Amino acid sequence: MKHRSADPNRPADPGERYRLYIDESGDHVFKHLDHPSHRFLCLLGCFFQGREYVAFHDALEDFKRRHIPHSPDEPVVLHREDIINRRHCFWRLRNPRAAEAFDSDLVALIADASFRMVAVVIDKEALVERYPTPAHPYHLALDFMLQRYCGFLNHVNRRGDVMAESRGGKEDHLLRDSYARAFERGAWMVKAEVFQRALTSGKIKLRKKTSDIAGLQLADLLAHPIRQSILIEKGMIHGPLKPFPARLVNLVGDKFNKHLYQGKVWGYGKVLFPR
Repeated sequence: MKHRSADPNRPADPGERYRLYIDESGDHVFKHLDHPSHRFLCLLGCFFQGREYVAFHDALEDFKRRHIPHSPDEPVVLHREDIINRRHCFWRLRNPRAAEAFDSDLVALIADASFRMVAVVIDKEALVERYPTPAHPYHLALDFMLQRYCGFLNHVNRRGDVMAESRGGKEDHLLRDSYARAFERGAWMVKAEVFQRALTSGKIKLRKKTSDIAGLQLADLLAHPIRQSILIEKGMIHGPLKPFPARLVNLVGDKFNKHLYQGKVWGYGKVLFPR
């Protein structure tokens, strides 16, 4: 298929380009849907402009050096479950003073970072009830996210690419196909040219959690609390959030993608499907 050529009016400087980093909270299988932890899948995407990402990466590395001393040959990778359970190198956080300092500096780091977020929550129970042959929840969420990311890029006359966490052989193959299908054919009444004008590549980049990618670590830290906050906001689960997640969610609330003129977040930075 012949792709639309790059728009010469869009900056080619890497510092002007964007990258979307994606992680998930929940699973994609249609099992145990009576339990909220299995019923809802959230895909959380954080996108940075190139030069702003470099600043965030450097600040994150400085944060790690201060709080979790380590060898450069064995980098620290922030993983929400490891931090919460004080596993591996995060055993230091069993000390309450160390944990308090870590949490405060982490919140400040994320609050100061310049990025936008899109959160797509799929209600798998409602999906099964409404559609006889429901789409793969992860790939459905990816389509919705790409629409919003590319809509933003086209509006601000910029281009970008996409990176997600690798989830294994078969799942990675399906994800690559899903991304390529949207790029080649379009998705959900959005024409392919909308994606092709915005995206620099027809292939999604996949990296393992151990790869020490700053943007993927950010998405990992935010995906679960953002999912919970959206479900509480919509009355799908009972709140409130625990103190630290609530603090984090409140501080990043203004980073959700929104309508550039009206400031509307729902439908732009937050999506719940089916509604």
